[in-house]
Amino acid sequence: MDTSDDVSIATGSDLLDAETPLLDDAVRGFVDLKGRPAVRSKSGCWKSASFIIGVEMAERFAYYGISSNLIIYLTGPLGQSTATAAANVNAWSGTAFLSPLVGAFIADSFWGQYRSIVIASLVYILGLGLLTLSAALRSSISSQLQVIFFFLSLYLVALAQGGHKPSVQAFGAYQFDEENERERKAKSSFFNWWNFFLSTSVLIGLLVLSYVQENLSWELGFGIPCIVMCFSLSIFLLGSMTYRFRINNDQRNPFVRIIRVFGEAAKNRNIFLDKVMIEPNDQKGLESKNCSINDIEDAKEIVRLVPILLTCLTYTVVYAQSTTLFTKQGATMDRYISSSFQIPSAALQSFTPATLVVFIPIYDRVVVPIARAITRKPSGISMLQRVGSGLFLSVVSMVVAGFVERKRLEAAIENGLSASPNGTVRMSVFWLAPQFLILGVGDVLTLVGLQEFVYDQFPVDLKSMSFAVGLGLVGSGSFLSSFLISAIDKFTKGNGGESWFSDDLNKAHLDYFYWLLAGVSAFSFSAYVYFARSYIYSTRIAV
Repeated sequence: MDTSDDVSIATGSDLLDAETPLLDDAVRGFVDLKGRPAVRSKSGCWKSASFIIGVEMAERFAYYGISSNLIIYLTGPLGQSTATAAANVNAWSGTAFLSPLVGAFIADSFWGQYRSIVIASLVYILGLGLLTLSAALRSSISSQLQVIFFFLSLYLVALAQGGHKPSVQAFGAYQFDEENERERKAKSSFFNWWNFFLSTSVLIGLLVLSYVQENLSWELGFGIPCIVMCFSLSIFLLGSMTYRFRINNDQRNPFVRIIRVFGEAAKNRNIFLDKVMIEPNDQKGLESKNCSINDIEDAKEIVRLVPILLTCLTYTVVYAQSTTLFTKQGATMDRYISSSFQIPSAALQSFTPATLVVFIPIYDRVVVPIARAITRKPSGISMLQRVGSGLFLSVVSMVVAGFVERKRLEAAIENGLSASPNGTVRMSVFWLAPQFLILGVGDVLTLVGLQEFVYDQFPVDLKSMSFAVGLGLVGSGSFLSSFLISAIDKFTKGNGGESWFSDDLNKAHLDYFYWLLAGVSAFSFSAYVYFARSYIYSTRIAV
């Protein structure tokens, strides 16, 4: 159903021609925007991927330009407490990363990736426009109305990401033909370079927009992403005639097919999924009541992924700290890099995408070839080995973060700031760089590796959903982080005690929280190793 709504005349004999190309230059199973067989020399690969990467760079620029400094806006102009602001940021971030599950369902079942990208981009522009307006009207409306208007605009952006994010990456991956050796190799690098360009965009957004928001105006800081999204949508549409659209041979709803398998399994609890079969001699019965072999294999592929995904959940909780508590730490430290220039605290988050920008080319051009020569594997190391390496680094990152925070607290006491919440600790903000850098390398290994792994192992008709699952994992981590912060805040300030997340960070204990996450992450890493060692890769090729 990926192309039934994206292209207007890809039916009947056109589908037959596309599936059985008469020309060597045609790409089997793909058509162009007008429903004609896709021609390899005129469509797809990097020339099409470039337009798609462009619109995604703009979306990442906009999203991180808002999210990176959101906690500062909430605790500043909106006057929220640290714990409340952190919980709100995590709740919004969780929604933004879980909404792609709905967006992917719509894209895979009804609209297709191309149409989903266009519609989501328009909603994105609307949300950013209203967000800019809410900041501009801050002094003209009541504080309560301002908060309502702001969060309505903010969550509109979150919903727009739900339709945009899974569709654009799946659509980009579709531009590479897995049956062509040259394009298959290019696709292997696609995920690395995809994240390289996105990280570059995030880096620019963090540095430019955080400075604009804190030193010029919040209205301009929210308005620039809106303008960029308008421009990027125009660029995306210019590439329409070069795109490839995948033909879906099975016209049944892919979600219905998978759900039907689990329904049959639930009714037959004493047998495994392999036994939920019928004799394929009654096509009508097959379509209406039961499951084909391919349906069952698709369901099994999803089930096998569950333990791997669950053991990666803790990593996303660690990841959530980089946009909340790490930023609040930086706001209390010495941020001057010259006698007259002070970097915004949110700009510290640029360490992570900067690490991706530097490390991805090294990984793709140096690490992978060396590993390939040793292991004789096309990818150098397996996808699960790559993900596991990043999980280990998340443990290291939290241990380092805990020790740095302990040193910051000691410096606050030495500076006589234990009772001065607004004082600046005489300790360079660049002490936070190691935890950002380690987490950045972890992102290259775990988050990028997980994208490739889930996409590779997911059923072919649910490729948008494969990216949504990865994003949903990050969203779940944000919600879990929000729950942990709220629960620990309530528990530790009971009976008049000082919360680990006190508004006065010089009295708080973020170090305890970081070490708690390090311990939980170590346990999750051990569980991941256990499940990864027994995982059997899917090698089915859909035609």
